[in-house]
Amino acid sequence: MKFELKEYHHGITDEELITDLQRVSKELKKDSVTHFEINEYGKYSTNTYIRRFGSWLKALEKAGLKKTINMNTTEDELFQNLEEVWIKLGRQPNYCEMTAPLSKYHRGTYERRYGTWRKALERFIIYTNKEENISSEKALESLEIEPNTNHKTKRGINWRLRFIVMKKDNFKCKICGRSPATDSSIILHVDHIKPYSKGGETIQENLQTLCSKCNIGKSNL
Repeated sequence: MKFELKEYHHGITDEELITDLQRVSKELKKDSVTHFEINEYGKYSTNTYIRRFGSWLKALEKAGLKKTINMNTTEDELFQNLEEVWIKLGRQPNYCEMTAPLSKYHRGTYERRYGTWRKALERFIIYTNKEENISSEKALESLEIEPNTNHKTKRGINWRLRFIVMKKDNFKCKICGRSPATDSSIILHVDHIKPYSKGGETIQENLQTLCSKCNIGKSNL
């Protein structure tokens, strides 16, 4: 077994950082580089550039690249990404895990938006809990049946309700018990226990977590 010493970047020069940033830009054939791209294709992390140059935009400027940063990412997009990472791990992600390829958005994106990683998690919980309050049998009582569908709810399951159901089921298939946390090939779905086509509503009590194979096997039974 061959052991290798992990590369240490403390003594790296500004020129080496800039050169690698320009290399990634050239390989991607782009006039700018995002946090996600540098963390996936670069030798050094986004945080290394931010510590050295003060900000990501200043690092891009030093490299002669276009200063662009995606400020239009919505809260829903950030939290949907967090939900996907949470499901893959089967638990709450930690700060260091929010990088490519596991996470679409770098942890620094959450820090800039919410101040700290902890505050981002707190906001995520508040955001998803709102769905819990409007997706139960009790909430269903106050809704009227829509004439065109004979249902009180829509068939589609949004990501917030999906997360609530999967978390309740410990991110495991209710039939076979498999989970993406132990087998990355496993894909989880949220399924109507009583089929929507047979009058089942899209509420927590009528939803369960199934892996793709078990869900296909269950079909519309």
